Amino acid sequence: MKISRSRFTIHLTVYLLCLVGWAPFVTADNHGAEPPVSYHSQIVPILKRSCQGCHHPGDPNADLIVTTYADLKRGGMAGEAIIPGKPDDSLIIELISGDEPAMPQNMEPLSAEEVELFRRWILEGATDDTPAEVDDMADGDYPTYLVPPVVTALAYSPDGSTLAVSGFREILLYDATTYELKARLVGKAHRIESLTYTADGKILGMAGGSAAQFGEVQLWDAATNTLIKAMRSSYDTIYGLSFSPDASRVAFGCSDQTVRVLSVEDEKELIKFDNHSDWVFGTIFSVDGSHFVSAGRDTALKLVEVDTGSFVDDINSSNKGYGEINTIARHPAEDQVLNGGEDRIPRLYKIFREIRRDVGNTDFNLIQAYEAQSGSIEGLAFSADGTQFATGCAGGEARIYNVADGTRLASMQGDAVGVFTVSFHPDGKQLATGGFDGKIRVFDTASGKLLNAFMSVPIESAGSEDVALVVSGMT
Repeated sequence: MKISRSRFTIHLTVYLLCLVGWAPFVTADNHGAEPPVSYHSQIVPILKRSCQGCHHPGDPNADLIVTTYADLKRGGMAGEAIIPGKPDDSLIIELISGDEPAMPQNMEPLSAEEVELFRRWILEGATDDTPAEVDDMADGDYPTYLVPPVVTALAYSPDGSTLAVSGFREILLYDATTYELKARLVGKAHRIESLTYTADGKILGMAGGSAAQFGEVQLWDAATNTLIKAMRSSYDTIYGLSFSPDASRVAFGCSDQTVRVLSVEDEKELIKFDNHSDWVFGTIFSVDGSHFVSAGRDTALKLVEVDTGSFVDDINSSNKGYGEINTIARHPAEDQVLNGGEDRIPRLYKIFREIRRDVGNTDFNLIQAYEAQSGSIEGLAFSADGTQFATGCAGGEARIYNVADGTRLASMQGDAVGVFTVSFHPDGKQLATGGFDGKIRVFDTASGKLLNAFMSVPIESAGSEDVALVVSGMT
């Protein structure tokens, strides 16, 4: 059938008019088809990476806190940070955009795409889609293990009665004589990276956290096994917890290249030291508590004054190519710090410099470099009397040395893969080790003989339907 030219023209005209009429709706539908910006999935990761370092509860620069939606919406000294539906009136857009954005400070500016995400999110109503925090463990519940977790931290109590062991979300307390499980201290943090007691043994401290979510310090009453307080800091797992001599302050290292010092009494952040250039794995206080030392991936041992947070000195000569520092320990009675890491050599340093630094950056603070270990050093500990120290290494070996002359006193196989933590019993007669295979091994320090070995956690059998539990480590 043929269509006349006039009828074709009429049909085409009607079609074009309809197309023009529907165009706005098509555009709107296409725009609507694009999913809205998610605060939880898209905005929060940017805030964590670029903003939380200067705007968190412990250090609310300009009174602006961005660690929660409520705080971000409240804004700071300069006014409201976000006004839903009005990106051009929202302070945060002004701060993060432009040729020279004011935020983030001392960091790479946000990309144009990231700024546009913020703009779209605010234009769409700045909705908070943060899921409710769900804790699948009620009070009195304990993790259920089908496979043992890697042991990352050990600590004997000062009176020698208890051995504290890291687990998943929990600290397990064992009788140091019978090795029977006495108590299980369950917290919110998934990872436990550091365990240490106060000098009087009244408080057990833990540093750890949940990856990409929060870092946490937990303080437990050692007499009642109850949680005194949990202090969150940073947005990732934290490391290397240490107490000041009077237990009024705690220090720890962070993956954001900082060291934080918190007041135990009011949880206030007293110091945020940012002179490192990589992750910080270890902190220790000087004997009198006036200074602390920190160390990490940037190979540096840094000395800082506690009261002011002022950088004092690089204790070691970090330009010597020694490699990343994984762990440090302080002599129990002297201002000396032992460090170990990537290059496999334990080194003992004086904390305070006695000789002026020269142009060659000579390692003047070095007291002694000891024998190279069989793998990278993952754990260090002094005996209570300071005459011996122990190492734990990748490769699974643990060793004990005489501090004064470097004589190797014992060699022990503490794991098949790697020993990540070591701890002397206060009487100096036993050394506990933990590592990759999840077993605790206790050795006689004089002979190196294995005295006992046991799983760090209770292991339950499982059927094939429970395979998924192996991944999470708990029900």
